Amino acid sequence: MPHPASPSLADQIEDLLPQTQCTKCGYNGCRPYAQAIADGNADINQCPPGGAQGIVRLASLLNKKFIPLNPVNGIERPRSVAYVDESLCIGCTLCIQACPVDAIVGAAKQMHTVVTSLCTGCDLCVAPCPVDCIVMYPVNDDTSGWDAWSQMDADDARTRHDLRTQRLRREAEANDARLAAKAVAKMQEVTQEVSVTSDEQAEKERKRAIIAAAIERARAKAAASTEATAPDTPKKDA
Repeated sequence: MPHPASPSLADQIEDLLPQTQCTKCGYNGCRPYAQAIADGNADINQCPPGGAQGIVRLASLLNKKFIPLNPVNGIERPRSVAYVDESLCIGCTLCIQACPVDAIVGAAKQMHTVVTSLCTGCDLCVAPCPVDCIVMYPVNDDTSGWDAWSQMDADDARTRHDLRTQRLRREAEANDARLAAKAVAKMQEVTQEVSVTSDEQAEKERKRAIIAAAIERARAKAAASTEATAPDTPKKDA
């Protein structure tokens, strides 16, 4: 998403990251990693997709010395993209759920396909596949890091990642709203039940207590979500 007129240090760092959202840095995406660097909790050498050039970029911004890529986070490799073997795909959708930039299309119980022009090469779709039908193919012979990835590629990937995050949030909120409405309707139904015996009255109150607790949890979750997305609060990680 566009940064404010006066970007924070984390914003500036994020702008220099490749936006593959691969999590190899040890954080859940490029933004959390940028924030960790800004907070002094992470080094500038934890991004394999950015490679040596990415470290140079960050070192220049932060006025630090260049340090080699940390092997704990991986090694700099030629850029690759995911490929789904259509003959093996069972349509489980796990790869679609794992893709951070919506680069995989398909539907449940139908074959999936990777849109290679949108794939960031994060390889997060490989491990969840239960039938091992996804492989990573190099885009070229040796080019890696920012030699194989442009700023336009990074900007586009960040936009898709942000749009996906927003969509998932909307879907979760809509689902929560449906469940809350269902709970309210159930409460009304239970309240209208006629209880004759003490046992029936006790069962009625038990049901009401369970539903009331569910409604309260839904309200608390909605309140927390509203607070997390308020304009005057720091940006939350996806």
